[in-house]
Amino acid sequence: MNLIIDIGNTRVKIAVFKDNNLYSLIKIQPDTILTDVTSILKKQKIKNTIISSVSIIDLKLISLLKKKTFLIVLNAATKTPFINLYKTPKTLGVDRIALMAAANNQYTNKNVLVIDAGTCITYDFLNSKNEYFGGAIAPGINMKYKAMHHFTAKLPLLTTKKQIVIGNTTTNAMHQGVINGTVYEIDGVINHYKNNNDNLTIVLTGGDTIFLAKLLKSSIFANPNFLLEGLNHILNYNI
Repeated sequence: MNLIIDIGNTRVKIAVFKDNNLYSLIKIQPDTILTDVTSILKKQKIKNTIISSVSIIDLKLISLLKKKTFLIVLNAATKTPFINLYKTPKTLGVDRIALMAAANNQYTNKNVLVIDAGTCITYDFLNSKNEYFGGAIAPGINMKYKAMHHFTAKLPLLTTKKQIVIGNTTTNAMHQGVINGTVYEIDGVINHYKNNNDNLTIVLTGGDTIFLAKLLKSSIFANPNFLLEGLNHILNYNI
């Protein structure tokens, strides 16, 4: 069994894969990660582990996993199954690396645009030659709400609401700007890639996957666990 640990900006996902299939998944707060991982190691026969983190990793966690499993801490030097042509590979987020690995594994020899709608919205493209050049990073939905509240004197802090057609109140106007603006942005990026690449496959993932999938005009594959599947693929690729 493989243990996959994804430490994001706001939460931690811990998944167990058995025979390349997702066996279990929990979402936790960062302060309980050592306790939860210890519990999993006692209950499951974990042989291999990969950690993807956007922050500093607890050394106690590293020590535990090295003793119990074969461990990979994903970074720019990790061997990947795709050709990485990013000009500054050391600055490339490990989450984006994992997403391109998933694209390589699930859509071999295809043009794939992966959209990760989380804290930030990232757009990453893997071409049919298995080449990755980069993409784009934009503010996510919650970040836009927080920015309007933080940088103004009177605008309230709102949470995500369904798509608003007309901003006939201040709060509705904010919802209209954030939600509709995000949807128009994503559809616009998709259309740009469609116009420049034949037979484009589009994958939407991240925390806002389910919410946004209902609003987008383009045909997409919605997969909230795409990043975890990519991490599992990288782990298997390095065993």
